[in-house]
Amino acid sequence: MFRLDNKVALVTGGASGIGLAISKVFAQQGAQVHILEINEQQAQTAVDEITGTGGQAWAHGVDVSKQKQVVEVIDAIAAERKIDILVNNAGIAHIGKAHTTSEEDFDRILSVNIKGVYNCLFAIIPHMQRQGGGVILNMASIAATVGIPDRFVYSTSKGAVFTMTLSVARDYLADHIRCNSISPARVHTPFVDGFISKTYPGQEKEMFEKLSKTQPIGRMAKPEEIGALALYLCSDEASFITGCDYLIDGGFEKLNN
Repeated sequence: MFRLDNKVALVTGGASGIGLAISKVFAQQGAQVHILEINEQQAQTAVDEITGTGGQAWAHGVDVSKQKQVVEVIDAIAAERKIDILVNNAGIAHIGKAHTTSEEDFDRILSVNIKGVYNCLFAIIPHMQRQGGGVILNMASIAATVGIPDRFVYSTSKGAVFTMTLSVARDYLADHIRCNSISPARVHTPFVDGFISKTYPGQEKEMFEKLSKTQPIGRMAKPEEIGALALYLCSDEASFITGCDYLIDGGFEKLNN
């Protein structure tokens, strides 16, 4: 079950954190994984790791906020093989309230987290229509549906990803294109470690424990746990699922009261 043999999968931001976990498990389960990453060297490092363990992967340097770059890369991949899966994972974070978020930061977050997802959808959907179907998975967040302190523009962007998922799922039912999203709570990634060390120098252990315990289950998620859910939603076993958002939050939304 949950094999992706002979399937081609594109993972944006697939060289670190959650994206890397998804790239690895997809390759492990037989997919040919194309990593789209703004840092091509980082993507190549991930590819080397995957191929070193017997997987198939390729690196592509692309800024998802630039439509021309996205279209060129996806068209080039599609010219070689049918693209079965797109995972819109690339995204950037921001800390701040509405009155402390600069216009520059607002535009920067939206250009990657919203426009980046749109650019990939714009580029890949015509290919999926022509080939008779495909699977799209968007990375949303619990911030899309829960009030998270100091995450104004990040929450805004993830709310858009959540609603884009519903729209795409509805619009392309007749094309046999499935579209779902995942909404994680805190996941222990290098970004989290960097944020803690930068924001709370000398208090890293204490703050890590504090942030971990905001999840009722008592810890942060592991990237591999998100990857396992992504694998299921992109597999043939999930063929009856579309237009759904999946919380993977250690009970944060329903039990944190």
